Order: sequence, then C-alpha cells, then structure tokens
Amino acid sequence: MIGRKELFRVCERALARSTARETEIVVLADESSLTRFANNTIHQNLLVNRVECIVRAVVGKSVGVGTVVAFDEDALSSAVEDACETARLQPPDEDFPGLPGPEPFVELDAFDERTAQFTPEARGEAVRTIVQLARSEGAVASGFFSTDWLEIAVVNSRGVRAWFPTTKAELSTVITKETGSGYEQFRSVRAGAVDVEGLARRALDKAIRSQNPEPIEPGEYVVVLEPQATAGLLELLAFIGFGAKEYLEGESFLTGKMGQRILGENVTLRDDGLSVEGLPLPFDFEGVPRKPVTIIERGVAKGVVYDRRRAAKAGTSSTGHALPSGTEAGPLPLHLHMEPGESSLEAMIASTAKGLLVSRFHYMNVVEPKQAILTGMTRDGTFRIERGEVAGPVRDLRFTESMLKALNRVAALSRDRRLCGEYVVAPAVKIEGFRFTGKK
Repeated sequence: MIGRKELFRVCERALARSTARETEIVVLADESSLTRFANNTIHQNLLVNRVECIVRAVVGKSVGVGTVVAFDEDALSSAVEDACETARLQPPDEDFPGLPGPEPFVELDAFDERTAQFTPEARGEAVRTIVQLARSEGAVASGFFSTDWLEIAVVNSRGVRAWFPTTKAELSTVITKETGSGYEQFRSVRAGAVDVEGLARRALDKAIRSQNPEPIEPGEYVVVLEPQATAGLLELLAFIGFGAKEYLEGESFLTGKMGQRILGENVTLRDDGLSVEGLPLPFDFEGVPRKPVTIIERGVAKGVVYDRRRAAKAGTSSTGHALPSGTEAGPLPLHLHMEPGESSLEAMIASTAKGLLVSRFHYMNVVEPKQAILTGMTRDGTFRIERGEVAGPVRDLRFTESMLKALNRVAALSRDRRLCGEYVVAPAVKIEGFRFTGKK
C-alpha cells in the first residue's frame, strides 16, 4: 500500500503546483489477486497492482479533468497541469457548485490483514475443496476466488483530506452436472469468513437437484426468491431509480411520488455505506461523508441519493454519493440494504401451495424505467414448489415485470440476509403473482 502519509504528501505537493482556483485529487490504488478455475482445474493466477489518479481543476466557472495511471510527484503534477489546461478550454459550467470543504467522517475498520496477505496457496486450497466435492458427484466446477486490498484518498485545495483502506474477498462458483447447474457466491471484507465447503455443497446440491428440468408454461406464479435473485432485481432497480440525476430529470419511477406509498408496507430499502454488513466506504469521491439514506420506508418513497451537483440543483445537501469525476452516471446507492422480515426461506417454501423457487436471475435489462419494468432469465436452479415442498426442477423462464407491482405483492421476507451481487444486502423474498412471459 502507498499509505496515508505518503498519499497526502505527494498530493499536497501536486496541489501546490496548480494554477486553478480549486483543485481536487482522487487516488484509487489497489492490489488484486485472482485464482480462476474451470473444468475442475485451476487455469489462471494473477496479481495486478493498479493506481489511478483523477484530477479535477476549477478555473473560473469552468471544470477540467485529468487522469494518470501512476503515482509519483512528476506524474501527478503533469495530471494537474492537464486538468488546469483542459478547464481553460471548457465553457463555463453554471451548475458546478464548487469543491467541498472538509467534514469529519466516521472511521471504519474494514481492512483485514489476512485478506490483504492471502496467498495463491490459500486460494488454491479453497478451490481444491470445491473441485473435490464436484468430482465426487461426477460434476464440474468453475469460478474464481479473488482477494484485494484497496485504498482511496481524496485531497483538495479547500482542505479535504480523506483516506480509507479496505479489503475485499469474493468466491464464486458454478457447478454443472449433465443437465443441471448450481451457483453460489461469497463477498466480504474478510476472506476468512467464507465457509468454502458449505458454499460448494449448496452449489452442488442445486446442480444435482436440477437434473432433467421439465418444461413449464409462462404465466403468473408465486415465487420464492433466494437472496441472490432478490439482489439482482434491486441492483437494477437502484441504477434506474434511486439516484438524484434520474430523479431530477424526471426519468425515475420515484419522480413526483415522494411521500406516497408505492411499494408494499413490508418493503424498506436503505443505502448505508457505513454498515459492515456490506463493503463499507465512509466518504464519496468528492470527500463528502456518506450518510445513510432511507429510500423506501414501509413502502413509502422517502428519498434518493445526492452528490454536490444535484444537491445544489435541488436546494439540498449532498448525501455523500458522488462518483469519480468524468463518470457519466450520476450519484448511485452502492451500499443498498433491504430490511429483513420475520420468516425464513424454508418457511416461505412450506407456506406455498404452488409456485416456483428461483435461485438467481441473469441477462437482465430495463424495459421501461418510469414503470420500473425489468426483464431477465432464471438461472442455475429453478424449481417447482408443490404443497409446501420443492418438487422438482423446471426449465428456465423469462420474466417481464414491473417491480412497482411485484414489490407491492411481497408476502414474506426472511430474517437472514446476505451480501449478494455487487453491493446489495438482501433477504429471501416471497412474491405473489410474479409474471413470466417466455420460456427457454
């Protein structure tokens, strides 16, 4: 790692060379270690060190951005000069509110030394466990195990000095056996928290149970979504509707509906970058402290996430959700949590006379953002539920459904939640009348 002291020293020297009225430097440094496996064999080990410095300069009311993929005084000073020169060539940006001043942020412990030092041998042992279990049943395992450390620094000419080190581990596998497959994923700041054998057994069990799936007709079904399936829907929903850019431009399904009940009363969604249940980050890429934001509370629309630009336009304050300069997308909730219920996956199945158990979705796309209509396919284990029991596998189906309607028909949520997909902490969810429109 570069470290707080060295990051600030080099950034401050580069800031001193700026000719702009205001200057900001964002440093993203990481080391990513990756073990890939396919056909029950490890086929790739990688160690990649990366650093990117993003400089934003403000000259008058014009803003310029410069980047460099190196971290030293000369490279960073050159990026500062590029940003200043670019700013002078840009038209005035009347909506830019200026750079933020310093604010205290919550100090979080999200750096795990064991994860940062995790070896290829340790990842290989985890893969061995998965592969041996797959082979014992005549199945084939593929996937990856990555362990990373990351440090983020934001330094600006108004006195912001923000630094945060963290770690991340991800283990993902698909186990296939003849006509069936099963998928499992683990994400955490701590590699040691993974139950490798349990993960492998769950994926293998699905692969075995999903042999010879039966055809099934599209239609409306009671569905029990495992956390991975829930998270997939929420990730896409967050991207199209929970940010201030879409909200202020009238493209969000929340526009004009603040204070109204739009989802079921048992649905609460929050973004919380300070929660260690997810992958926390206490400030955004402007150095503004992240604030927990309630987006939906008991079905009622409560808010969206803001960066400084959109907050100034709306006459409010940033919630600390800015993305790096130069990013086309606006502020996004990258630490989404769906509040749990009082049920369990087993109880949801037991209470279902006839329906479907969905492991996860893929190939998802937006059909109509203002109505939150999404489409996608089931994958890696879709099963019939009959008389409260998992009866057998069915072929994959395509859904086309409005999440505004689907999340008004939530019959139950599980107590247990998991960090799934990229950034969602999700429970299992039972939904009545979920609409499937096509079949594989």
